Amino acid sequence: MGLYTSLVSNLVFPLHERLKRHDTVAVRRSMEEAQWWSPERLAAFQLQRLQALLREVGLHVPYYRDLFAKIGFDSDQVRSTTDLQRLPFLTKSVIRANTEALKHTQAQGLARFNTGGSSGEPLIFFIGKQRISHDVAAKWRATRWWGVDIGDPEIVVWGSPIELGKQDRIKHWRDKLLRTQLLPAFEMSGPKLDQFIATIRAVKPRMLFGYPSALTHIARHAQQRGVAMNDLGIKVAFVTSERLYDEQRATISQVFGCPVANGYGGRDAGFIAHECPAGGMHLTTDDIVVEIVNEAGQVQPAGVAGEIVVTHLSTGEFPFIRYRTGDIGVLGSSPCTCGRGLPLLQDIQGRSTDFVVAADGTVMHGLSLIYILRDLPGVQAFKVVQESRALTRVLLVTDADFASDSVDTHRRRLQAAPGGRGGGAGGPG
Repeated sequence: MGLYTSLVSNLVFPLHERLKRHDTVAVRRSMEEAQWWSPERLAAFQLQRLQALLREVGLHVPYYRDLFAKIGFDSDQVRSTTDLQRLPFLTKSVIRANTEALKHTQAQGLARFNTGGSSGEPLIFFIGKQRISHDVAAKWRATRWWGVDIGDPEIVVWGSPIELGKQDRIKHWRDKLLRTQLLPAFEMSGPKLDQFIATIRAVKPRMLFGYPSALTHIARHAQQRGVAMNDLGIKVAFVTSERLYDEQRATISQVFGCPVANGYGGRDAGFIAHECPAGGMHLTTDDIVVEIVNEAGQVQPAGVAGEIVVTHLSTGEFPFIRYRTGDIGVLGSSPCTCGRGLPLLQDIQGRSTDFVVAADGTVMHGLSLIYILRDLPGVQAFKVVQESRALTRVLLVTDADFASDSVDTHRRRLQAAPGGRGGGAGGPG
């Protein structure tokens, strides 16, 4: 670790988190200790945290206080994580119908988030400081598995409006201190890709972070241009938010001359799993309980595919308990050769977002449209189908809160997405 990276990791970033009243540093240290515990000790710790969460929400979260009373659930009688199966699933529709009742009665400073990208079901929810601290700490722990740290030069290829919409002066200087540079993933015309390649070569990052589809697109463009990218000293490319395909892993690794580390999670479900250098997708089991269920909602054993259901143990202020992610996965049954006691997610079969080609030929990440659609009031579900460069159909399922007279306004917003010819993103109809 270089001197500057050490300064940022041990002083600058901890100070940043302390000013935000986050316990990130302490949580990361405890997580780095817990990852080497035996599976039995981790399971006992997980149960202890689950018991504490259920007691807390049963007392202070109106939705769960009423639910526990209705079904006769006593949190003091929880003796195993399997006791979670006595509770109903939490779905996006349940959250939408009970958003206020899901807030802890003493919660303060909750941050509003939304998601629902690839599922087509928008969702607004809230996150407290404990949840943020634990999610950041889990990501930080996984980052350090690869010999890189906060403060190492980083290129982030991303497109979430949460990041892109907050390029204020404070964030600008914070990113400079942390040596993080953001490249917008939503517009990938030829000239833009040339700029991205030039920026990556100039920065010589130690790590890349982004959508696997976006990093693959940049890598292929570099190949087509005959520009070498494997001589920059990049140690790892972190990918997330989409399914990682074998050909994408191979392309990114070959072009950038580094291994690819897959990550799985979401703003709603949390930081669920991350790949270690030995190739194991380790579950964040010290922070999350993962169940795999079939179509009937029955929990499946390791090795059997089913929907991934998550209970986040740091969400007392706005609980995610038995939350159905909509993604399909398989739990592993064997330990990883790296020696960590964290169990494995053997396979992830969910979350894939395609590109959209704009009228002028610009390749746009599909999320550039999804991020607009998911925040529209009254939209319960949506589907984007591109039939040609001139026609992209947006199908909506709406409720009474949707203003039908706002359709033309929403169409113009979609047409104004980056790359649209004359403001037309393939002509949404």
